Amino acid sequence: MATPKGTTERLVSLDVFRGLTVAGMLLVNNPGTWGAIYPPLEHATWNGWTPTDVIFPFFLFIVGITTHLSLSARRARGDSDAVLRRQVLRRGALIVLIGWGLSAFPYYPLTRLTELRIPGVLPRIGVVYIIAGQLTLNASVKQVVGMLVVLLYGYWFAMTLLPVPGGCDVGALCLNDAPRTLAAWFDRALLDGHLWKSSKTWDPEGPLSTIPAIGTALMGVLCGRWIALKERPLTERLNGMFAVGALLMMAGLMWHWSFPINKSLWTSSYVIFTAGMAAVSIATISWIVDVQGVTWWTRPLVIYGVNPIVAFVGSGAMARIIYSLWKVQYDGKEISVQAAVYKSVFSSWLEPQNASLAFAICFVLFWYAVLAVLYRRNWILKV
Repeated sequence: MATPKGTTERLVSLDVFRGLTVAGMLLVNNPGTWGAIYPPLEHATWNGWTPTDVIFPFFLFIVGITTHLSLSARRARGDSDAVLRRQVLRRGALIVLIGWGLSAFPYYPLTRLTELRIPGVLPRIGVVYIIAGQLTLNASVKQVVGMLVVLLYGYWFAMTLLPVPGGCDVGALCLNDAPRTLAAWFDRALLDGHLWKSSKTWDPEGPLSTIPAIGTALMGVLCGRWIALKERPLTERLNGMFAVGALLMMAGLMWHWSFPINKSLWTSSYVIFTAGMAAVSIATISWIVDVQGVTWWTRPLVIYGVNPIVAFVGSGAMARIIYSLWKVQYDGKEISVQAAVYKSVFSSWLEPQNASLAFAICFVLFWYAVLAVLYRRNWILKV
């Protein structure tokens, strides 16, 4: 049944999907020990994917959906294009600044500021949101599709056909060597000294690989436009999302043969594969929740989904404190409070992988308790 014009159709499934993504992020980012993790909770070594590798693109995909729905709602209330563009710029800039603030925390020693990692998850979200919002504000569906084609094919050609200065004559020959890819060369050329400390010579959220990440948000915008077609019955919209999502997943797997699915490079095949999986996931959740009305399991995920910035920044700051800053004496040695809790509460009686997973689950549950208090008091941080 179509939703009558003038009424608001609130799909709980979107909050549930975002909540699943946030909870998954907390789970994979905070194991008891990085030395004992179940394979699905680790990133792929390089090419390929694991469930962990779909979390970030899922978040960018839902950013694209909510960008369209939010801007459309504001425009319906009478906001001009100029106001909407300023809103996108302000919000995106705040997300970037929050990301830099979290990266620099606890702001000492001074090198945390002078060697600040400029790329990052939140900075990429902010930049992608700004560009996707500006590009699609007045663009038609055909224009958005055209942008996607240019972004994804352009990135593919650049990464595989162009030479890498000081490296390979053809970029395709360096795709399996992280520091020698064209994306890594751009990272060093633009941000040397401000990259991910674990890799030093390249960054998984670097400038060049952010370009196809914009494509992930654009695909979310297209999905948001389809969801917003209230003149069509919801079941028809969900069927379309499921069908297109399945085709995108198949296309991504086929593209993988020539341009491998790779999160760190955010390859074009990775974009369409994960976007297809996101569309199928949302369609499935929406059919269960919004069509069948099976909602008894959704509340915890909605709680995670309505305060994603609090969850990301709060958990990130907490992890920095307990994993590296706060030290305690344990068995005559000074170790982090996280390691002390892990050793005394979990690894003392569980196998390493189970102990590591149990710690991560408790971390997720702790933040559920925090977010539940905020939810009951209707304290929702919006940037």
